[in-house]
Amino acid sequence: MVAQRELSEAEVDRVFHALATSTRRDILRRTIEREQSVSTLAAEYEMSFAAVQKHVAVLEAANLIVKRAEGRERLVRANPEMIARARALLARYEELWRSRIARLDDLLAEPAPSTGSGAHPAATDNTDNARTEEGD
Repeated sequence: MVAQRELSEAEVDRVFHALATSTRRDILRRTIEREQSVSTLAAEYEMSFAAVQKHVAVLEAANLIVKRAEGRERLVRANPEMIARARALLARYEELWRSRIARLDDLLAEPAPSTGSGAHPAATDNTDNARTEEGD
């Protein structure tokens, strides 16, 4: 198994940008299932062939898909290595947020410190301040 290197900030930006549009996510999903020509991909969308080519170019720039020439056709397939690297990045974000939520849960589960009188400390301070102001 080849060790995956961490994505650079520029790669992360390109991946998130590429996945920010539903059409590109759909193209990626379709190319995970099987290699397809750009023409075949374009036939499924209500947009111009040139617009689909631009979506494919964004995915290719993010290295999420690989394009190759076969005769006059351009075939597109998903890049499983980059998808795995993006998935690992998202897993790290998930782990980070789960640990933060767990810490927050722990803090909220701790009993509140006792003040002895049963009154909230801020309420006592406000009462004392009001008495001081009245006496002045």
